[in-house]
Amino acid sequence: MTTGEPGQPRTDRSPWNWLLVLPIVLPLLTFLFNADEPRLLGFPLFYWLQIAFIAVGVTCTTIVYRMTK
Repeated sequence: MTTGEPGQPRTDRSPWNWLLVLPIVLPLLTFLFNADEPRLLGFPLFYWLQIAFIAVGVTCTTIVYRMTK
């Protein structure tokens, strides 16, 4: 594969790609959400923290995409 310029190989080895590890590892840290309290709008910590993990994943993916484009 090439980058569009002849003679230059494509490289996906940007340090920004390491940021994509965060949304994978963060939900695996069970001590973060191993509680019922605090509650947000009546929902236990587990549920709204899962939504926060989605937001972290979207943010990290967006940053990596824009920085490596």
